Amino acid sequence: MDIIEIFLLSLIVVCGIATCASRNLMVSLIIFMAYSVLMSIVWAFLKAPDLAVTEAAVGAGISGILLFITLKRIRDLREEHEAGTAEEKEAGPDEEEL
Repeated sequence: MDIIEIFLLSLIVVCGIATCASRNLMVSLIIFMAYSVLMSIVWAFLKAPDLAVTEAAVGAGISGILLFITLKRIRDLREEHEAGTAEEKEAGPDEEEL
């Protein structure tokens, strides 16, 4: 085994652990995309170019974009919920509560 292959495989393990251990979703997503890029490089070293291209396109490309969109929508929903909660607090008690 080459030193480059050992280095790539250890980086893949580090990326996998860091993705699971990260508390920030954005950081976790970026590490996940780096993991996919490293996997596509490993597939290229193993002389499987079809798998390398597929891993790069699907792993780092499409699923990364879909996860970014999902993360943005979650943040938008959270902001809407917080804005609604703030409006309810400002309105004061309802007539029914009095």
